[in-house]
Amino acid sequence: MAGLSIGERAKLSLLLTRRALRSIAGRLRGNPFIRLSFLPGKADRLLIAPQDLLTADGTRASEIYAGRFAFAGKVVISDGRSPFEIASPSEEWAASLFGFGWLRHLRAAESGITRANARALVDEWIAVQGAYHPVAWQPEILSRRITAWLSQAPLILHDADDQFYRRFLRSLVRQVRYLRHTALEARDGVPRLQALVALAYAALCMAGQARHMRRTVKQLVAEIEKQILPDGGHISRNPNALVELLLDFLPLRHAFQARNIAPPPQLNNAIDRMMPMMRFFRHGDGVFAHFNGMGPTLPYLMATILAHDDARGAPLSNAPHSGYQRIEVGELVLLMDTGAPPPLNISQEAHAGCLSFELSQGLQRIVVNCGLPGTNRETWRQVARATAAHSTVTFNDTSSCRFLEGGSFKRLLGTPIVSGPTDIPVTRDDRADAIILRASHNGYSDRFRVVHQRALKLAHAGSRVDGEDQFVSIDGDTTPSDLPDEFAVRFHLHPAIKANKLTDGHGAMLMLPNRDVWTFNAYEDRVEIEESVYLSGSDGPRRAVQIVIYGRARKIPRVHWTLTYVASASSSAGRKRGDEPELPLDVP
Repeated sequence: MAGLSIGERAKLSLLLTRRALRSIAGRLRGNPFIRLSFLPGKADRLLIAPQDLLTADGTRASEIYAGRFAFAGKVVISDGRSPFEIASPSEEWAASLFGFGWLRHLRAAESGITRANARALVDEWIAVQGAYHPVAWQPEILSRRITAWLSQAPLILHDADDQFYRRFLRSLVRQVRYLRHTALEARDGVPRLQALVALAYAALCMAGQARHMRRTVKQLVAEIEKQILPDGGHISRNPNALVELLLDFLPLRHAFQARNIAPPPQLNNAIDRMMPMMRFFRHGDGVFAHFNGMGPTLPYLMATILAHDDARGAPLSNAPHSGYQRIEVGELVLLMDTGAPPPLNISQEAHAGCLSFELSQGLQRIVVNCGLPGTNRETWRQVARATAAHSTVTFNDTSSCRFLEGGSFKRLLGTPIVSGPTDIPVTRDDRADAIILRASHNGYSDRFRVVHQRALKLAHAGSRVDGEDQFVSIDGDTTPSDLPDEFAVRFHLHPAIKANKLTDGHGAMLMLPNRDVWTFNAYEDRVEIEESVYLSGSDGPRRAVQIVIYGRARKIPRVHWTLTYVASASSSAGRKRGDEPELPLDVP
């Protein structure tokens, strides 16, 4: 709080005021004691059930039947009690339980026992929390539950008696009506779009809800136009947002078609723009680059979504609206973050990774960012958001963005980015022999009076990456003498990479799992190999290492480095290439 400028305080106060007004208005409209229309209306049947694209695991049905509820890395044993009456071990666990996405696992088992179990659990929720619950009725969770109940209606209602059928529909109508009045209270970004998608599902799938179609589609279209950028990226700049939204957009489009209603053109156009961006962020092994909150990539989800991509064209190379660049030369793929932080109200999960990059060769990723784990995210989130968790430059051990760190604003808003890079010029030069990418950012200019400039050159042979990091004072040729000037250029390596420091101290040898060898050369600067952590592993955080170049900007205003492919390990011992350092003779 004390470190916030007057302008930053004003932005935060305005955001809080807008949220409060929207929340009050939504709760007044939805309050059953103020509006009699909150009482269930007539919806005597379901017309269709939307498709669920997420893969289900039928083996988990037996765990749920036994009262073992394992979500978000936490396990709760109900011991005969209702899981909806048990204290939640974490917010993530509660969101998963109350969202009912786990019903798909019961449907995958497809037996009379699992159908009866699904009905019993739904009935328990209606009895325990069906009137109201402070967590379960939050719009983000409520929308997920409505979508799950509609998608899994064939499971829930198969062989159900009339009494349960009516009770189920009354609860569903009550939830939809409450969400209709509170959807805009959902957090800006993906949660708000998902709330509007749930309302669109309800209008298409439930008898008696069609009268709300026009208003729902209007709100949905407005949010799509706000959130999906012209190049197909999401306004949050998180690649995972594309995955989450396409898993909703694709079945929603199909639901419109199933009712013989033309989908909104904006929905179709958004899907058509988002599909190429899905390919944009993928490395050769199919894993997404780890920028701005991207966690583990689930291959089956990628395959499911991309199966709906009719164009199947080559990925973009330049995504200026999203703020990313992609260079692909042969088997070599480089992705770079060249964008400013997202708007304040959507920046609670954004990272301070400006000018960070990831590099892969074929199926092997070499240079990465730390990413974010699939579970227990809040434990790691602030560490993962820091600039030091990215393959770029940190100046004076601080991040290029400033996060809201404490006070009443943090309790109400979380930890959004209150300031960061605002001027990020980017140029791309496609030459006959190489592609050169130049960018800079001013994220450190207000605190340390310095601009970070980065240039990357990829040879068309696909065997060499040349880099240059430069520190330019905004007050003159050198950084101010009265300000600290320590920098660290970091290169986080994938856990599968083995790194050994060369004997001269100015480079490192990198061994890939297929025994190919790359060398890292820092020329006149010394390198260190330090511990790192790769958070986005499919099996959780993993130990890794990073190459770091330390220095002082007044003494070393420019750092040159090179990553060079040498050869397979069997033929690389003792070999030189140009001005590269000689490899040690004891190549493993």
